[in-house]
Amino acid sequence: MAAAGALAQAPSPSANLALTPPMGWNSWNKFACNVSEDMIKSMADAMVKSGMKDAGYVYVNIDDCWQVSRDANGNIVADPQRFPRGMKALGDYIHSLGLKFGVYSDAGSKTCAGRPGGLGHEYQDALQYAAWGVDYLKYDWCNTTTQDARASYANMRAALDASGRPIVLSICEWGKAQPWLWGKQVGGNLWRTTDDIKDRWGGPEKWPDGSCCSNGVLAILDLQVGLQSYAGPGHWNDPDMLEVGNGGMSDTEYRSHFSLWAILAAPLISGNDLRDMRPEIHDILTNKEVIAIDQDALGRGGERVAKDGDLEVWSKQLQDGSRAVVLLNRSEKGQQITVHWEELGYPASLGASVRDLWAHKDLGKFTGKFTGAVASHGVVMVTVKP
Repeated sequence: MAAAGALAQAPSPSANLALTPPMGWNSWNKFACNVSEDMIKSMADAMVKSGMKDAGYVYVNIDDCWQVSRDANGNIVADPQRFPRGMKALGDYIHSLGLKFGVYSDAGSKTCAGRPGGLGHEYQDALQYAAWGVDYLKYDWCNTTTQDARASYANMRAALDASGRPIVLSICEWGKAQPWLWGKQVGGNLWRTTDDIKDRWGGPEKWPDGSCCSNGVLAILDLQVGLQSYAGPGHWNDPDMLEVGNGGMSDTEYRSHFSLWAILAAPLISGNDLRDMRPEIHDILTNKEVIAIDQDALGRGGERVAKDGDLEVWSKQLQDGSRAVVLLNRSEKGQQITVHWEELGYPASLGASVRDLWAHKDLGKFTGKFTGAVASHGVVMVTVKP
């Protein structure tokens, strides 16, 4: 009985995962189903060469379409044409660069692209992923019919833990069953709060079949209001992957997108072609001062603290007691935006130093408030330190 008791006390392999929001790259936004071993290896190489790895990006995640069937024993089979050396060899290569390896599956009978899903094979798949050296599983919600979301994701986390390997579980349920209410309890490390992101600035847009929506940056941002208390070390709200550099928005809008995801404490999963980045895109994705806000050890989610029409103030408490602040201008013309210290939980009489995280410069000392000139669709991102 002593042995059984000791076993029960063993910490879960997933106990210390994602203590800050995961950072990495995913294939879907740019490449969709066009994934292959060679492309993924070249992307891992580029993550190192570009300085993305040095900036904190570690996960190289293959999304849908790597899998084609199950063998006679029910084991998941990777596409032999596109992944001729198999998934373990690919994982070994990614690990050899000091990076981590992620794959995709689905809680239903089939993935969103119609490939074999995980339903009924959870423990078998988890053992397979562990054998391949997988560090991160994105688990989607297509073809799930009458399944209960909470139970399905709890089952997958139990399967991953039973494999003995620490594997991040990314709950990709699109916010339908409010996963922020139960994601932490079932061992999810992050959970999608919305439908898929679209490489555009504005609101939701219907899918071709009319079923629902893909969301621009602002539509997704609005859906994060009120969710900040559910985020924390090991469990994060996920407003979906980054579109920075994919061509549908201006550099100003991409800087806003990145700043807002950072203040939300969102996972920073880039989705562009890392082999071919313009310097402006590289500089957005590798801004270490902005990344530091996202990765702050306190793990607080940012919140909207003021709104006046198209002008908004977002704030996030940091571990040292200071605040990160984003002044957001959603309008079509440049505007002045003011943040008042009381909105940040500080007294109006307080003197505080303000630093601009995109200009990389200290702006001086201010009492009671700070006003910034913000471009159309732009942000000013600062820290306010008493």
